[in-house]
Amino acid sequence: MKVAVQHAAIRVPGFRFAGVRCGLKESGKRDVALIVSAVPAAAAAAFTTNRVKAAPVLVGIERAKAGQLQAVVVNSGNANAYTGRHGLTMARRMCALVATELGIAERLVIPSSTGRIGVPLPRRNIETGVRAACRHLSGDAFHDALEGMMTTDAFPKFATAGMVNDGREITIAGITKGAGTIAPHMTLTGHATNLTYVLTDAAVSVTALRRALRVALPQSFNAIVVDGDTSTNDTALLLANGVAGNRRLTPSSGGFAEFCGAITRVMQALARMIVKDGEGATKVIDIRVRGGRTGRDAERVAATIARSPLCKTAFYGGDPYTGRIVCAAGYSGAVFDPQKMDMFFDDVQVVRRGEEIVGSIERRAAAVVRQPEFTLTIHLHAGTATAHRIASDLSVDYVKFNSDYRT
Repeated sequence: MKVAVQHAAIRVPGFRFAGVRCGLKESGKRDVALIVSAVPAAAAAAFTTNRVKAAPVLVGIERAKAGQLQAVVVNSGNANAYTGRHGLTMARRMCALVATELGIAERLVIPSSTGRIGVPLPRRNIETGVRAACRHLSGDAFHDALEGMMTTDAFPKFATAGMVNDGREITIAGITKGAGTIAPHMTLTGHATNLTYVLTDAAVSVTALRRALRVALPQSFNAIVVDGDTSTNDTALLLANGVAGNRRLTPSSGGFAEFCGAITRVMQALARMIVKDGEGATKVIDIRVRGGRTGRDAERVAATIARSPLCKTAFYGGDPYTGRIVCAAGYSGAVFDPQKMDMFFDDVQVVRRGEEIVGSIERRAAAVVRQPEFTLTIHLHAGTATAHRIASDLSVDYVKFNSDYRT
């Protein structure tokens, strides 16, 4: 099973899409997206753990609990976050319009928003946009919907996969947006923002879909860091409408492991694109921690390094200086003996048993760190636990962009 990411016409059986303009974006680009299943679909969702949750997230949490949805309506250019009662009213109004226009139950419609925080969502614009999106639905408008979601994204992000189950061809397609405010920490109990929608025509039980999301999230979106900020709007949603006609997959089905793996690989491909597109990013760094005393300790080290401005700026400069990395590991809260630590840039060892040895292999180490993608491996020799983060560097362009984002 291959994950495809090339730009081509994408169709997902039983799903229609739309992307239209309603004036929320100063650029005049598409700013409303709509995804609709022909029939109510099994649904699994995860949302931001930020205590300040956007209005569409609050509505989405409630509606996703039932495990069944049919439509997703998204606006970009305005996060509808920190907007009080008006925000909740507008989030619900978006859903009500979709329900009325398409003749489906309002409880089956979920909203999402992305853009500036604290700005009221203009009622007239959004109503015009949602109605237009309902009129322009098409099985061929996948890329229009994706454009309607984008904010600071430099390029569209999508991935597809296929598999055979019960003799039926299964399609899986995922779309995502995000470049800044990226350090997703999403949970099923409930990053610019991270919005992700993975669609499939497979017949899947709600229990199986939720399990697939629980497996995929830690290996994909919850493992990425651009700037360390967790958005008020992060949302990940899986929809399975069952029109492929396979026998419904459950956690005990023979094909569930393959399905779960396909979902995970699609989400990993999408998550990696977000890091690559991090606002001003020039590098993607896989941070792998091995030998942690506990899983939590390994996670602490990986997460702290991924968020450290000093580490990220060194990555940007192509500097193989290990002192910043060791420092971050030391204040992470993990328990380990610094005198036992080993560190590698790709396969070039730069710390051996707690001692930096970069001086003797400076050119080789620098060559690795100057690559657009490389792996930083840290072995703590304190146990057997491991952790993985995918991080971007921190560039001058990131500072320039975010210093005048609102003006």
